[in-house]
Amino acid sequence: MTAILQINDLNKAFGGVKAIQNFSLEVAECQIYGLIGPNGAGKTTIFNTITGIYQPNSGSIRLAGTELIGKKPFQVAGLGIGRTFQNIRLFTQLSVAENVFIACQKDARYGLFGALTRLGSFNRLERELREKALNLLDFMGLSSFADARAGSLPYGHQRKLEIARALALDPRLLLLDEPAAGMNADEAAELVEFILRLHEQFKMSILMIEHHMDVVMKLCQAITVLNFGQTISQGSPAQVSSDPCVIEAYLGREEQPC
Repeated sequence: MTAILQINDLNKAFGGVKAIQNFSLEVAECQIYGLIGPNGAGKTTIFNTITGIYQPNSGSIRLAGTELIGKKPFQVAGLGIGRTFQNIRLFTQLSVAENVFIACQKDARYGLFGALTRLGSFNRLERELREKALNLLDFMGLSSFADARAGSLPYGHQRKLEIARALALDPRLLLLDEPAAGMNADEAAELVEFILRLHEQFKMSILMIEHHMDVVMKLCQAITVLNFGQTISQGSPAQVSSDPCVIEAYLGREEQPC
């Protein structure tokens, strides 16, 4: 399979703390890939490095062959990466529709003159972008909340709204940072079905961080396990779940030396 994301020998340190050490990963086109590990293992640091929030000390990150190192977050987004955050980051005082419409502005093709005068193609393009935002809300099952304040939505709906906003960027690769965080078993099961439907509809690659192991095992075709910034296991869900190093990292058992 063709790789959409290739990370090679990535290193990131904060002072004397090595958050990521010699990390490599390859995500194929249309693959759902899991990145797991105990708290503090370096998972979100990897997401922040992929998206340009952090610049690594060394290594390479390529999206469909294009090097991302040195690019700013808006440039990374423009190349086709959307993401959600472990702690939901919405424009809570804006409406649900406005949250998604803002992300749709990536497709705005008018200049300053058009925005100020609202002449020419401005109104037509604005209608198209608003329609795109509303279509995404409809897919998410949030269209009835379009005019509601985003901060007033129930937690699960806020998670869906954040995904809708990421999808408005038309990503080739979607990064999901703990999408099931704070959900009970029934909500997590519903999330699995939703992500599978999203994956089928948009035909994109997904790299996800998740602590709900049942969610990971049901969704991911391949998994990388981190501990203290280093890869301790890679493979299929069955291979990873039976790896003694993974069991030790999560449960503290010493099955055999890792």
